[in-house]
Amino acid sequence: MRLMVVLPTYNEAENLPKMVEALRSCGVEGLAVLVVDDNSPDGTGKLAEGLKARHPETVHVLHRSGKMGLGPAYVAGFKYALRHGAQRIAQMDADFSHDPACLPVFMRLMDEQGYDVIIGSRYVPSGKLDAAWGWWRRFLSGFGNRYATLVTGLPLRDVTSGFKCFTRETLAGLDLDHISSSGYAFQIEVNYACYRAGRRIHEEPITFEDRVMGRSKMSSKIILEAMWRVWQMRWRY
Repeated sequence: MRLMVVLPTYNEAENLPKMVEALRSCGVEGLAVLVVDDNSPDGTGKLAEGLKARHPETVHVLHRSGKMGLGPAYVAGFKYALRHGAQRIAQMDADFSHDPACLPVFMRLMDEQGYDVIIGSRYVPSGKLDAAWGWWRRFLSGFGNRYATLVTGLPLRDVTSGFKCFTRETLAGLDLDHISSSGYAFQIEVNYACYRAGRRIHEEPITFEDRVMGRSKMSSKIILEAMWRVWQMRWRY
């Protein structure tokens, strides 16, 4: 399998079938989708099983017993992808905030430029945020990125982006059990771990679209966790 896309889900029944179809038709040969569902009350997990039965060569499903955080969901997904032989592993949201059409670009950049990590970035030139974002949300996102880069020293513009692609060697070389953050903090910690490991990281501009269906999982608790976790990262790494 050339690429496995890890999709954590919690109450994404409205988006999941369309997202799986978009991924299957995005133009990446050898693509598989792993749905990591946290026992969604809206039946997302059952829906994922139906998609797996319909597309057994493409769709994989990993069920967790409850809502245990975004970071642990991604770690479980990364481990699954490594066990199943994925050569590259992508992570993205299931709500179309991230465009599946970017994946062929990420793959081409890895093939041609030899990057270990591609980050879909909102804050490099040509990167964009949805026009529907209000000033407060823009401020929080911009402040969070700036704060994290100042504390960690990461030479990146979008350290909280959840749209990434990794080579197998990059994730296999990380101590995934050592990564304990969730939410925004997880995105920062993975970037920091890759940077400290000397991996080549490239930020590719994307347009971040606001979700059309379902509810955002963002909360003040997630933001506060990220603010103190970045200091912990410096001590631990």
